[in-house]
Amino acid sequence: MTERYLKEHNVPFEEHNINEEPQYVDHLKALGFRSLPVVMPKDAEPIVGFRPDSLKALVG
Repeated sequence: MTERYLKEHNVPFEEHNINEEPQYVDHLKALGFRSLPVVMPKDAEPIVGFRPDSLKALVG
């Protein structure tokens, strides 16, 4: 749902699929994340899970 939201609102993003790139599991765990998806905007706090209220700020 998060990916679809970003695409529908033309928000550019880089996707890392943990099934295809398992090294990202350790990376996310090291950062303290325990659930997916994680959106890590360059100029805002990370967004965990499908959070339309937070994603809306990225549409800006």
